Amino acid sequence: MKKKIFALSLALILALALAACGGSGSAGDTQKTDAPAGTQAPPADTQTPPAETVTLKVAASPTPHAEILNQCVDILKAQGIDLVVTEYSDYVFPNTAVEDGEEDANYFQHIPYLNNFNAERGTHLVSIAGIHIEPIGIYAGKTASLDAIPDGGRIAVPNDTTNEGRALLLLEAQGIIKLKDSTKLDSTPNDIAENPKNLEFVELAAENIPSNLDEVDVAAINSNYALGAGLNPVEDALVLENSEDNPYVNILAVKEGNENSEVIQALVKALQSDTVRDYILNTYGGAVLPAF
Repeated sequence: MKKKIFALSLALILALALAACGGSGSAGDTQKTDAPAGTQAPPADTQTPPAETVTLKVAASPTPHAEILNQCVDILKAQGIDLVVTEYSDYVFPNTAVEDGEEDANYFQHIPYLNNFNAERGTHLVSIAGIHIEPIGIYAGKTASLDAIPDGGRIAVPNDTTNEGRALLLLEAQGIIKLKDSTKLDSTPNDIAENPKNLEFVELAAENIPSNLDEVDVAAINSNYALGAGLNPVEDALVLENSEDNPYVNILAVKEGNENSEVIQALVKALQSDTVRDYILNTYGGAVLPAF
């Protein structure tokens, strides 16, 4: 009899233990919920993760380059690219920043300047797209016209090799000087063969010329700096460089090896879009012209 009672007790204990194992799990267990009828949840490893935003950093001159780049922000945002534009007021740091990897690209210069910069600084930058042309112009300072420039007058010109040569070629086209070689794009005052009025050439950093305009008779000013100083190249320049067959197309540049980057190519497409073309034509009144 005692054996039967012991056997029944043991069976009851085992039944209770099995019931406990079949109940809810511990706090660390994962609870499962049945999917609604007619649906099937996809396996966790096949679900598509949310797309990550890629940051694209571009160095640019404030006017018009940064303004033009800002028209691409929404275009690229729709593609998951966050365009960050950093403005620089000079012509050196945008290149060194790309060379050093601080910026992904820059937009401020033309090919002759880029080639000269690479040669002088040992950098490895390449042009990947032409975007616009900014004709350089001659502006009145203390003298109201080119004909009125006095003997011994002072003319301010950019002190970087390519833009200085560009300014001298424009002055030569007006009959003010004659160069030894008119095909040489990097001429300096030392390359002047004839200077009938014994003009003095004041070589200044391009960005500083507008603020020194009242110190010279006339000055050669790049259109981006003219615009930044409140000058309208079409209306205010005494003479403006011809934009046809112009070798000074402003470009988008990157470090060599990054030309085929998907985000860089997306930027090229955005910069050469109808949106940007229309913006340039409607905003700058001929002082900046699309080159695509």
